[in-house]
Amino acid sequence: MITTIIVSLIVGCIVGPLARLILPGRQNISAGMTVLLGAIGSLVGSWIGAQFLGTSGAQFSFWGLILGTVFAIVAVLIYGSITGRGDRAVTR
Repeated sequence: MITTIIVSLIVGCIVGPLARLILPGRQNISAGMTVLLGAIGSLVGSWIGAQFLGTSGAQFSFWGLILGTVFAIVAVLIYGSITGRGDRAVTR
């Protein structure tokens, strides 16, 4: 259990920036928030992989990485929709 969390957090450091690279356009998100969203996506992806695919977060899993990336993209999209994209021009 604790190993899964640690591995997911480490993978989240990679998956968060990868998710931002995959998404088109500009996201107004800090580097720390990117890593946090990646970690959340990686944790959710690891959990879903363990529940439905029988993968374990303690070992490198291709499907865990894919699921983590997908859920990190979803997390970045949700965060962006809540906070605003930040690339809209302000008119008066």
